[in-house]
Amino acid sequence: MAVYPSVKERIRKLKETYDRLRMGKESLLTILDEAELPENVYNSNAIENSTLTLKETEQILLEMEVSRKVSVREVYEAKNLCRVITYKKNIFQDRELSTDLMLFLHKMLLGGINDDIAGRFRSGNEYVRVGTFIAVAPEQIEKRINEIFIEYTSDYSPYFLEKIAKFHLEFETIHPFNDGNGRLGRVLINYQLLRLGFPRIIIRQKEKKIYYRGFEEFLDDNKTKVMENVLAHALIESLHKRITYLQGETIITLSEFAARRKIKAPAVFNAARRQTIAAFRERGVWKIGVGDRH
Repeated sequence: MAVYPSVKERIRKLKETYDRLRMGKESLLTILDEAELPENVYNSNAIENSTLTLKETEQILLEMEVSRKVSVREVYEAKNLCRVITYKKNIFQDRELSTDLMLFLHKMLLGGINDDIAGRFRSGNEYVRVGTFIAVAPEQIEKRINEIFIEYTSDYSPYFLEKIAKFHLEFETIHPFNDGNGRLGRVLINYQLLRLGFPRIIIRQKEKKIYYRGFEEFLDDNKTKVMENVLAHALIESLHKRITYLQGETIITLSEFAARRKIKAPAVFNAARRQTIAAFRERGVWKIGVGDRH
């Protein structure tokens, strides 16, 4: 067990509050998801070394002209990932995560970018290297994917974040596709969270080093603690944001909050990063609600 009992209890209480407040306010949650979509797309693509900025991503998704010349591939990557995230949001209640759905989402993700590899696992001599790690051989992929699905759906004993973290780490270790594994893997995390009644999360470019450290820990020691912590912090932040909006609190920047309370800014920002205060990010800026909780 890597997710501490105190963190589990925080998530339980936040989820309880979220579920109570969300009743009758699905339209607000939809607006929040839509407003957050460019940030979600930007961060996932940036982790994969896309050169697009958040502003450029927003312009592409809004069909606006981008001020500099960007590659056609990066435009497709932004639009396609947006389509996948939106589609996933519309179907998660009706469809269990499956191999067929995974392949369909991958086809949507890579369509128009590389149709030869979109929607199919690696095959033949399509071997891949991730850093110094050689991913699973093509002939083993389908078997390994089936195994992680069976483990995820049949073992109810681990905590849900532990299960999702392990699934993600094993999926990325298998690296079943020639391209798009990272972006699709993060889509699948959110699909799993939505199926459990949680809001989606953003794994951010700024946390890329610790996110990658999770893979190193898994490959070196077969442990999932780092990735579980990444997911837990992201989930708590997502819940904080939605609860703040659902409660109708006045939202200010964290810098303004620190100045009002006469608290040293580094202490407040460290608390935000640890998620020991109900702070959250919008377009990369830390914010917090001013209401009963503060």
